[in-house]
Amino acid sequence: MPPLKPLKRIELIGYLKKSGFDGPYSGGKHQFMVKGKTTIRIPNPHKKDISKALITRLLKQAGISLDDWEKL
Repeated sequence: MPPLKPLKRIELIGYLKKSGFDGPYSGGKHQFMVKGKTTIRIPNPHKKDISKALITRLLKQAGISLDDWEKL
């Protein structure tokens, strides 16, 4: 993965799958992905890309460091 940049939702899901997450699964207002005991909510699809700030928050929740993210 190149350095942190805005991504399309489908790209985010693909990278999370590469890092070991399963899903996305339906649930409530948002889909979610699971890895062991860690669950993260996936943003709803919109016409715009997912911002770097939101991706950073999702990575923190997922326990993925920026170094690990860039190695995907």
